[in-house]
Amino acid sequence: MPKNSQKNHKSTIKSINLDSVIRLGIIWFVLVLGSTGLAFRLYQLQIKQGDELSEKAKQQQTYNFRPYIPRRSVVDGRGNIVALDKVVYTVYVHPIMLSEENSIVAEKLANILVDRDKNEILKLLNSKKSGVLLDKTVSEDQGNKIKELGLEGIDLHRRYARFYPQGELFADIIGYVDTEHLGQAGIEYSQQKLIERDVSSVAMKSMLTVKRDGQGAIIPASLPDGIIELDDLQLKLTLDLRLQRAARDALKNQVKKFNAKRGAVIVMDVHTGAIVALASEPTYNPNQYSLYDFALYKNWTVTDSYEPGSTFKPLNVAIGLDEGVINSNSSVLDSPSVVIDGWPIANASKSGQGWVSVTKILEVSSNTGMIHIIQKISGSRYYERLQEFGMDRLMGLDLPFEATGYVKPKEVFTSTKIEPAVTAFGQGLSLTPLKLVQLHAALANGGKLVTPHVVEGLINQNGELESIPKREIKQLFKESSANSVVRMMQSVVDNGTGKAAQIDGYHIGGKTGTAQKHDGRGRYQANAKITSFISILPTDDPQYVILAVVDEPKGGNTFGSTVAAPIVKEVMNSIIRLKGIPPSYPIGLKKEKK
Repeated sequence: MPKNSQKNHKSTIKSINLDSVIRLGIIWFVLVLGSTGLAFRLYQLQIKQGDELSEKAKQQQTYNFRPYIPRRSVVDGRGNIVALDKVVYTVYVHPIMLSEENSIVAEKLANILVDRDKNEILKLLNSKKSGVLLDKTVSEDQGNKIKELGLEGIDLHRRYARFYPQGELFADIIGYVDTEHLGQAGIEYSQQKLIERDVSSVAMKSMLTVKRDGQGAIIPASLPDGIIELDDLQLKLTLDLRLQRAARDALKNQVKKFNAKRGAVIVMDVHTGAIVALASEPTYNPNQYSLYDFALYKNWTVTDSYEPGSTFKPLNVAIGLDEGVINSNSSVLDSPSVVIDGWPIANASKSGQGWVSVTKILEVSSNTGMIHIIQKISGSRYYERLQEFGMDRLMGLDLPFEATGYVKPKEVFTSTKIEPAVTAFGQGLSLTPLKLVQLHAALANGGKLVTPHVVEGLINQNGELESIPKREIKQLFKESSANSVVRMMQSVVDNGTGKAAQIDGYHIGGKTGTAQKHDGRGRYQANAKITSFISILPTDDPQYVILAVVDEPKGGNTFGSTVAAPIVKEVMNSIIRLKGIPPSYPIGLKKEKK
């Protein structure tokens, strides 16, 4: 090889080696610089910002929530569901995202939501491009059908809602829950501790923290143990759906007929205090409670007191018998009127029958006769007996917002003769309708004061009671006195003002009441009254007390016998049929008058 060529070859090699070194140096410099930058960045992320970023990652990867625990179902005495939690969907539509015409989507949705009109849905879809609220309470079945349509632009949000399958039928007792699932009326409020499930897991009592995947879905393995272990207990009531419907229908018809302000019916077992029917009108549908006047949410048989009028007379007769001032064979003066402390008091009939039996006093509902009975008892002793009734004390009901009655202070009551006189025929004092039922049950069961209640207890899936509330029973009247009054009340239906409640084949006791309404300012209203009828079925083996009260009926013939007694008779016929109560004597055989 020529020398010049050798020199050039060596120079080329040197040049190549130099270029390689430079490139390698640049690469190493870049790597060192990158590593230094990466190390610095790692220092910032892991050391300087480590805690902050860890917290952000935790927030993105986990989800804190308080799980909704479904409330227990509520059933009547025969196992019919009257309240339960069920799955519903809130449906939103985003028209801008729909792949089909709004009219086509509206038709498909209307075919599923049968209570919604196609044109109504179309109008909603055309109202705005996104976030159209279609419905808040779409059923689980309807929601699943909407999902099956596979339409883009429809969001379904699943949640639990309280549902009352019987609508307004049990509203006065059940009440309702609000949007926060908290009871606001009825047993949904008063029995919250029984209706809300007991949660043994500490995690379920507070906020839960679970992990989510990249799409935001909860990772099942991160859920705490026992999260879905809920008991199967139900709250059982004493009510009978069949009798409740019969009572409400009878009441509703009569309230409408007389254009009354309101009315109520109560049916109670005289031995246990179990309420088998309780209805008031007007009422509301708890599934749509927000559409009604909030005044309807209260059960006025529990919250409102009134002057009972003549329905209180049998209780006063029982006191007279207990105190020994009269007996079943006593004669009492039924004068047309009397004057007490300068106040004239007359019978409703403005007439009197002279000396008659105690039974006749109740049959004709004599005010003056009752005054003459009570005058035989000292004012202080009579007051003591009224106090034993507990009208100014709570009964301990399982229904909420119970009101007490009112009896004037002892010093006022005993300082004049007029107070005991007006109390003798059921005015000048007040009590709730349910309290009156409790007191009459004491007449029917041999003198025992039982506690009215609608809750039987918690039952398991076999229908066995897991818990039975304890209830006090005390003797209020002598058994002989109570039995005597029941026989007298039977005569009221057979021969007196309660004839409208007669049922062929059955011995029935009852008492009418037509009381003036107090205006709250010390006077009675001229054209306002409360009509009532209370009954014992049957008198030969008392099982039930039935009370009907109709407030401010309109018309010329508005008395306890004409307005309230027909309601009670209709309800008693239903009790006889549904409970299988045997006749007291052969049907069709004329009873012997007493």
